[in-house]
Amino acid sequence: MGWLEPLRQVVERATVPVDFFFRIDDVGWEDDRLFPLLDLFEQRAVPVDLAVIPQALTPGTAAELRARLARSPDRMAVHLHGFAHVNHEPDGRKSEFGPRREVGAQRRDLEAGRHQLELLLGDAVAPFFTPPWNRCTESTARLLAELGFRVLSRDARERPFGIPGFLEIPVRVDWLRPPADVAATGERLAVEGRSGSPVGIMLHPARIDAEERRWLGELLALLGSHVGSRCWSMRSLATDRSPDGKQQ
Repeated sequence: MGWLEPLRQVVERATVPVDFFFRIDDVGWEDDRLFPLLDLFEQRAVPVDLAVIPQALTPGTAAELRARLARSPDRMAVHLHGFAHVNHEPDGRKSEFGPRREVGAQRRDLEAGRHQLELLLGDAVAPFFTPPWNRCTESTARLLAELGFRVLSRDARERPFGIPGFLEIPVRVDWLRPPADVAATGERLAVEGRSGSPVGIMLHPARIDAEERRWLGELLALLGSHVGSRCWSMRSLATDRSPDGKQQ
């Protein structure tokens, strides 16, 4: 587990525990790779949040998720990940909720997506939103707040919108995003672990094979047992933080 040594040193030297959370995106695609990931989190008793694509979620996958949610209601939660995860921008960076999309069309997708998830997954659906490709406009964020969503989760490199009463809980590490290898990912985790902010780790099941699951298992074993780290759910982070994102 040499790749984890930089992070191990960070948590061992921390004067207060380093906070982490995990967000699995694109749920509804690649079920054969999703469920082994969820098994890892369940075995290590580490919280995980699932960003679910409403249009991709089948009744069979929903039934399996409901069973897992019933087993681990405090360690697993689901929330909205766009509507169909399709690009509506004619050029530039991909976005389902980007600047070329009318607010009325965005509203329809948000309301329909939330309704669809609630029909399939019930009250386990958290009032959170992860936009596809981690991108949306400030108009989208204001619409989310108007519709009763409490949390927006994007990439930490995106500028916060600063909407009063509306939390942003960004991810900071994209797990093994090409061309990064496991050693580079370990170094990145260590850097973010020294930042003083919760370290959100984003996972995409389609990119995670058996070897990468083994590495993830090693990471969960470290973070789930070390006194120098704490693993949170997004719901717990939202409860524990003020609207500006600072710990209370």
